[in-house]
Amino acid sequence: MNLHQKQFRSLQNSDNGEVSGDTLFLYQQNGNIISATYQGGSILQGHLLGKMFDDHHLEFVYHHLNTDMELMTGQCSSYPELNEQGKIILREFWQWTCKDQSKGESVIMEV
Repeated sequence: MNLHQKQFRSLQNSDNGEVSGDTLFLYQQNGNIISATYQGGSILQGHLLGKMFDDHHLEFVYHHLNTDMELMTGQCSSYPELNEQGKIILREFWQWTCKDQSKGESVIMEV
């Protein structure tokens, strides 16, 4: 599975998350190294960096600046799958590494 130049939008997110359906992610992949930029909704600008393991799950860290001008940071484990239309879905289990360090789950899908 290759995420290079793929765009994603959120389908669902935990209440304590900041990503919404207005947030657009653009992924890059070079071998097992993955990165992405994201923005939209309550997120002014964000970045993530991590790696893809042989079983295709992703581990990454992320940071973004929200519309309240807060710098938010976190870590995530993401598990890709294909839907019936052949689009990539990423099921994500994340935790803030700032503020309350709460956990959440989200689902984003290739557009």
